Amino acid sequence: MKLASTGSHILRAIATGVAVLGIGVAVQHTTAHAESVNSYISSQKIGHATITKSIWSGFPKYKYRNGVGKPEGVVVHETANSTSTIYGEIAYMKAHYSNAFVHSFVDASRIVNIANTNYLSWGAGPAANQRFVQFEQVEVHSKSAFAHQIANAAYYTAYLLKEYNLKPNDAAYDGKGTVWSHNAVSKFLGGTTHTDPVGYYASAGRKYFGQAYTMAQFYQQVKRQYNLLHGSSTSTYAKATYQKGSGSETAKLSSSYTKYRLYNHIKGTRATKKYTWTRSKAYAGKRVYIDEIGTKTASKSKWYRIRFRKSTSAQKYWVYKKALNFGTLTFNKDLTLQKTVKTTSNTATYNHIPNTHYLSKSVGSTASLQGQTVNINCEGIRTIDGVQTTWYRVVPTTGDPYWINATEFD
Repeated sequence: MKLASTGSHILRAIATGVAVLGIGVAVQHTTAHAESVNSYISSQKIGHATITKSIWSGFPKYKYRNGVGKPEGVVVHETANSTSTIYGEIAYMKAHYSNAFVHSFVDASRIVNIANTNYLSWGAGPAANQRFVQFEQVEVHSKSAFAHQIANAAYYTAYLLKEYNLKPNDAAYDGKGTVWSHNAVSKFLGGTTHTDPVGYYASAGRKYFGQAYTMAQFYQQVKRQYNLLHGSSTSTYAKATYQKGSGSETAKLSSSYTKYRLYNHIKGTRATKKYTWTRSKAYAGKRVYIDEIGTKTASKSKWYRIRFRKSTSAQKYWVYKKALNFGTLTFNKDLTLQKTVKTTSNTATYNHIPNTHYLSKSVGSTASLQGQTVNINCEGIRTIDGVQTTWYRVVPTTGDPYWINATEFD
């Protein structure tokens, strides 16, 4: 719905005390090389955003015509506002919910659920309001953003159908189904005259993909996502094994990092979403923090999960190993050394040398070894930016070997 705070119009009708929102469209006419949006989503392995639950308690709670938690389908809307943002739309809706509100908002990178979907909203006329969950799409302005938004909207529609034990059924042809546009509501149920998201889909499709995008094509994407959720997809994804590290290890972006991309999952292991480096202010030599390594089962290629801030709550991305620089690691093996741990030593011991491509975990502390002489069978030297650190692998009488920094020995 196009919000009044940004030069909008809102259709209001009252039916049994419930306000109704109509939704408009804005159409642009530009051309691009013809390409299917759905094919682009598949070829680029575009995934979907995680649903953010941000339920506002201020919305009223009225049951659907069949009862609480019993919607009969989903209505797909579009805001018809080329300048609004998802959080601007949400803020205005909260302030004016008596006129109209929907359950959720979707853009290229977010799915934000603001109203409990077990209760009705009012955004498409009295007949639709008492039957359907409803969500808005905020207009986006690039080829990638539109494809990601469609992927998010299709996933969310499929998710809602699965959540309420409904099967996909396109209502566009006979007014009987579970997947509705506002246009179909206007055509078959009445109480509103708006046609979104038909115009927005057509315009964005022509502008960014060279051909109009349609609700029929969107419905096919919904079915694909529904099948994925039910485990009946014909897509074959690569398998991978995972190993967590301490979570605080670091590496640097390599000189060739721009040849690779950031992903929300290891590329090829599932439907993935990719990101550009510019959003993270990346540059060669920038320090990143690593908490997990993934190895593709067939190709044995290595991938690392990184973040750009030390905080473990920072957004995480998967990158191919060549995007990272761990420095060099050399070993002097088959040593038969004995060294004595300093009486003041109190630092962690590790299963691997930290801050290397192996990733490591703390397995103990040198505090329990103070003053003791230990047996060593390997020396490891890590070099990055000309700085060397030396580590020794200790072989205990019982248990697994572990690594101690050379500075902890006399």
